[in-house]
Amino acid sequence: MDYKLLWIDDEIDLLKGHIMFLEKKGYGVDTVTNGFDALEQCDKEDYDLVLLDENMPGLSGLETLQRIKEAHPALPVVMVTKSEEENIMNQAIGSKIADYLIKPVNPTQILLSLKKNIHQKRIQTEVTDQNYQQNFGKISLEMGEAMTMEDWKEVYKKLVFWELELSETDSQMKEMLLMQKGEANTEFAKFIKKNYEKWIRLRLSGDQYVPGEDVPLMSPDIFKTQVFPALDKGEKVTLIVIDNFRFDQWRMIRNEIADMFSIEENLYCSILPTATQYARNAIFSGLMPDKIEKMFPDLWVDEDSEEGKNLNEAPLVQTQLERYRRKNTFSYHKVNDSVGAEKLLTQLSTYRQHDLNVIVLNFVDMLSHARTENRMVKELANNEAAYRSITQSWMRHSAVGELFRTLAQSDRRIILTTDHGSIRTQNPVKVIGDRNVNTNLRYKLGKTLTYNPKEVYEIKDPHRVGLPAPNISTTYIFATEQDFFAYPNNYNYYVSYYKDTFQHGGISLEEMLIPLITMKSKGK
Repeated sequence: MDYKLLWIDDEIDLLKGHIMFLEKKGYGVDTVTNGFDALEQCDKEDYDLVLLDENMPGLSGLETLQRIKEAHPALPVVMVTKSEEENIMNQAIGSKIADYLIKPVNPTQILLSLKKNIHQKRIQTEVTDQNYQQNFGKISLEMGEAMTMEDWKEVYKKLVFWELELSETDSQMKEMLLMQKGEANTEFAKFIKKNYEKWIRLRLSGDQYVPGEDVPLMSPDIFKTQVFPALDKGEKVTLIVIDNFRFDQWRMIRNEIADMFSIEENLYCSILPTATQYARNAIFSGLMPDKIEKMFPDLWVDEDSEEGKNLNEAPLVQTQLERYRRKNTFSYHKVNDSVGAEKLLTQLSTYRQHDLNVIVLNFVDMLSHARTENRMVKELANNEAAYRSITQSWMRHSAVGELFRTLAQSDRRIILTTDHGSIRTQNPVKVIGDRNVNTNLRYKLGKTLTYNPKEVYEIKDPHRVGLPAPNISTTYIFATEQDFFAYPNNYNYYVSYYKDTFQHGGISLEEMLIPLITMKSKGK
């Protein structure tokens, strides 16, 4: 017998027909008539599942359940009983019962419960594999026909959906999905190279452009299209920016907060470089980076500066409010750790009077960098699924989770977004530059860069794409797909150190198509 069951019932003789049915299906069934014998039997044999009656002499079913769970916490127990009392049901559920069936039951009900509790992983894997195989061709066709950013958003959403579905199973289709994601990023890079300069040219032609099919919603549009319209309706807004936050990570976090909020989910496009200094400053200022440098030189920090690149976010928000002649009051908070989150929680009530509260959460970016620099963190987040899982655990167990629970008690509109995502890099691309070239692995800028133009997206006139040019001959280059830039000096060491790390700054679906989420409390 492949699977072994224990059935505990003081009227076990009345269940012989059910037991014969299960034995014909390949299950071995041991029987006992009371809780004491059941506990002894569970200690002697390794069972896959226990079927348990509630109303028995001696130990009750609930008492037996509790003792089984204490000794064998991973053993699934299905209660099969005549009792329809709500209190009994609640206690059984509270003791982590696997299923609750009310007598009289037919054999098919028992079989369904066994499939759900013993065979679920195998069945889910088989069905998920079949469904993904059926959708593989459709997604490939949609990739080939994608002509707009909206098309690419739909492709990326489907890829993330299947990535999460397959990650929950023992599927053999994971490699096929990785291959399809790689193909998608190859085609997406071509799409960006073909259209990015046109989008920025239309944006820079005047403030009257409307984000849509011709010009996708991008970093400088967040306040204008999301925050200000909500404020104009008289709503109070909390804008939460999680640095370096991907769409698949959002989908994991969504599971933690879906019961608290009504959620409207969207994606938008980060500007290039997909790096904090450029993309996040563009969000808070509502301007492309070269305009920030020109209009507010004191608030822009050059690449080669020792100064932190995001010390001026609150002043940039103020410049945007003033530029649109808005009188809204706002607060700004940057949270780097649990201590900072707990401090913000204690002060949150004092900021309720503000029209707009801006909160920047840096955990995911810190995790990404720690994974590169710390061997232990790299082991803990050794693949995409583990990376997502740590993000979910952060939301579930940190003060940030409490922050969302507190916000769910208010009537504020919550806008949750990020400045950029990241991609797991695999392929080194050689580049040569002088010592003034920036250190980012996914984009470089300088006046003496040497590289293969076929391997990068190059911008020889930065102002055409809204980027500052420290020198008259400054060129920007961007890595695509899973590439990262490596110097010929100490090449092997450099490659071994940075391969398989999460980086940002370049062109990929993961870096550029990022969450834009609007939420309202379900309790209001």
